[in-house]
Amino acid sequence: MDDDRILLANATTVGARRKHAANGSGANLAPVPSPGKDADRGPDHGDAELAASSAEDEAVGTRLIALVELARNGDKDAFGQLYDHYQPSVYRFLYYRVGSMTLAEDLTAETFFRALRSMHSFRWQGKDFGAWLMTIARNLTADHFKAGRTRLEQTTEDMQTLDTTSESPEIEVLASLTNEALLRALGELPTEQRECLIMRFLQGLSIAETAEILGRSSGAVKQLQLRGVRNLAKLIPAGERE
Repeated sequence: MDDDRILLANATTVGARRKHAANGSGANLAPVPSPGKDADRGPDHGDAELAASSAEDEAVGTRLIALVELARNGDKDAFGQLYDHYQPSVYRFLYYRVGSMTLAEDLTAETFFRALRSMHSFRWQGKDFGAWLMTIARNLTADHFKAGRTRLEQTTEDMQTLDTTSESPEIEVLASLTNEALLRALGELPTEQRECLIMRFLQGLSIAETAEILGRSSGAVKQLQLRGVRNLAKLIPAGERE
């Protein structure tokens, strides 16, 4: 296990160096061969194109697919680049889930450690690689809370600007909350409603992506979203909104 942690540290260091070498050029990912172009690469991966989130452009998506394939074959440089790309979103998800910067950082590291150990067994099977990471992160937080090793903390640290795009005007409630009020109210929601709102409006995930992570249908996610926003509005006194 110690060897795996050393490999993770080396992989993330390589990724950071490559990112630094770009020096503001806008190239977050170095060019790598596209999977499937080489007849010797092995069997067709079918729906591997789902590695890229629907919000990512085609060029970045193609590179991410290739990086995942390289990382599955033990390429630590490729895993380092995947770490650079996905670490911010995994950290934000965990931070909004647990409310503690320190704990979120620890769980983020553990998420990528577990991903590294399981890369050889990762299979596309309709899965988005980012959603796979989020599932690992979600399971880690569930383990922590079940074991009673931590409590949800209140904090007023910087929060990501809220995405207020929604079918329902009630989502405007989210944009009016102060940082402290939002975290306190989220902590009082039922678990699935809280996770749904975090993924949809703090992470910016689509209905389909949220449904995949939660293991629910798109219709069920829409209902969770609606109930969560309504309950959130009831929990926040008007005086605590910005």
